[in-house]
Amino acid sequence: MSQGVTGVRYYLYVSEAKLDMLFEQIPQKLLSRLATEAKVDLKVVSVAVQKAARAEPGTYGRLDVVERYLEREYDIGWMTEPTSWFRGDLGLRIAGYGSATGPVFMTGQEGRTVVALIGSAHHLVGHRVQAEGIPVGHSMLPSLFRLLRETPEDWPRREPTAVSGRDYPANDREALRQVLDFSAHLTEPATYCEFLARRLLRGTATDENGQEWEVVIGTPLYVAMAEDEDDGAGGRR
Repeated sequence: MSQGVTGVRYYLYVSEAKLDMLFEQIPQKLLSRLATEAKVDLKVVSVAVQKAARAEPGTYGRLDVVERYLEREYDIGWMTEPTSWFRGDLGLRIAGYGSATGPVFMTGQEGRTVVALIGSAHHLVGHRVQAEGIPVGHSMLPSLFRLLRETPEDWPRREPTAVSGRDYPANDREALRQVLDFSAHLTEPATYCEFLARRLLRGTATDENGQEWEVVIGTPLYVAMAEDEDDGAGGRR
């Protein structure tokens, strides 16, 4: 089980939108202390807070600081018992590499829990595009369920489960069932990952075989390749 800020990570996804929003809200005194812990240049952080015309810390330096801030201010849960922010590590099947302006959907299973993460594909490392080229973000539930209803061309094809003409499911249970159904149809090889995410929705849903699952939906701050790909890379089949 991965916990806390670790050493070098191989990042697959970093949400710069969430990172910028959270970083700018950290009080300056606390920011300096966290920067020291993260070994981020204090002078650069101080100048950045004052908004002077000098470079801010890089993406990964700011990410270290923000992660330490979340650990300090929030009770970060585990993916099978998620709080408002939660961690996890498991094999994730990833759909949505096709378009940098579209969504990315990542899902995996731990025991009887299915975890689904939704974000914008332009936050995938190597898929960066200019902000003005992004028509809409994909980190909120309404966007997620429109996407499940109107599956992008590069995603696995299956019969839609949403009610015709409705962008959003009738209730949370129907929403969770749609995510469970979509997750079950992904066939991409799993990549063993660790992540930190904001919880969007959690509950139980029943699959087409009558089995009940715990479903956790979140939007990630980051996703990185974990050290041991052989542990937990399986999926629900």
